[in-house]
Amino acid sequence: MLTFDEVIKCNFEKLQLFVPIVARVHGGNHPEFHDVHRLFDEMSAKIKEAASEKPNLDSELKQLREITDNYTVPDGVCESYEAVYNMLAEIDKAYRAL
Repeated sequence: MLTFDEVIKCNFEKLQLFVPIVARVHGGNHPEFHDVHRLFDEMSAKIKEAASEKPNLDSELKQLREITDNYTVPDGVCESYEAVYNMLAEIDKAYRAL
């Protein structure tokens, strides 16, 4: 299993690209994704601010689990939407293992 830092390094750039695009493309049919976008932005700020320390993402990850029904991918969405949920789930899992 990858460490939290490794997961961030592997996934963060992709998430920064995918999240705004998925919000724009799917936000109309999946308004909850706007909350995902907001929470991802909050997490991004905390991760950058924490630098090498462990960021406190408990609240954001808890809300993400609730909003996404534990990262369950909705029917009829694109691969990018699915990838975002999978990467967020991987970050969540690695974070909880810290």
